[in-house]
Amino acid sequence: MKKKEQVSFWLLMACSLILSSVSIWWVFSHRTTAEEKETLVIFHAGSLSLPLKAAADSFRVLHPEVEFQMEAAGSIDCARKITELGRSCDILASADYSVIDKLLIPEYADENIPFAGNELSIVFTPESRYASEINSENWYRILAKKDVFFGRSDPDADPCGYRTLLMFKLARKYYGPGCDIESVMLSKDTRFIRPKEVDLISLLEANAIDYIFIYKSIAVQHGLKYVQLPDEINLSRADMAEIYSQASVRVRGKKPGETVTMTGTPMTYSLTIPKCSENPETARLFVEYLLSPEGGQKILKEMGQSPL
Repeated sequence: MKKKEQVSFWLLMACSLILSSVSIWWVFSHRTTAEEKETLVIFHAGSLSLPLKAAADSFRVLHPEVEFQMEAAGSIDCARKITELGRSCDILASADYSVIDKLLIPEYADENIPFAGNELSIVFTPESRYASEINSENWYRILAKKDVFFGRSDPDADPCGYRTLLMFKLARKYYGPGCDIESVMLSKDTRFIRPKEVDLISLLEANAIDYIFIYKSIAVQHGLKYVQLPDEINLSRADMAEIYSQASVRVRGKKPGETVTMTGTPMTYSLTIPKCSENPETARLFVEYLLSPEGGQKILKEMGQSPL
């Protein structure tokens, strides 16, 4: 072999070796990265969709190896995914701490961690009928009008649904004689009941209904108008726990045919790492981030929820 041909041969061999090494490195590095990725499965209340997404995006800046699979539903339905369907998740975040206490502990979870508050409000748009007239003193008379339509969430699936019923009971006492709000509200517009509170937003924005009973945080997140209800009935104040406890409703329990009593309490969002979690250590890391003042708590406050 001539000298020139020998040089070309060895150059070709060197290039082949380099390309092979790069290919092997690329396959190995990408396979390793994929293997190291962890996916946190989170079942959560619909009202937490935007805050949890924002918190997850912020968390991933610090921990790019973590991915998230979010599933929104009414908090009771979230719990039933575990108790009835046997599904696993790494974190369950409920709009009411009572759901975790009554449906998951002690069989499916060991702890119940509070992390945020909220308040019930009546949300509407500028196009809602009587939008310029409604206020905290006349709302029940406005909503009772025949030409006004409103929506609420299912009390058997979602805490916002049974909190609305609790509020009706409290309102009847608060506004006094002549306020037949509870019977009127329970008999009117029942066709606009949806599985979770955020399902009502599309009906409101399409002007299919005029008002919805929903959390104040949802109004803030979506830039909607809202009636701020009196503290005595909006379930927001810890120092009014005794007043709220005067109202109670029964909803579906852990299993078909069972019921549990939900009593009025100050709104407390809570979470748990279920016993079925496949990534409990990473879940704990994300929970710590949610509880940190400059992390999840700051995000919650910016999105209209009161941090705890």
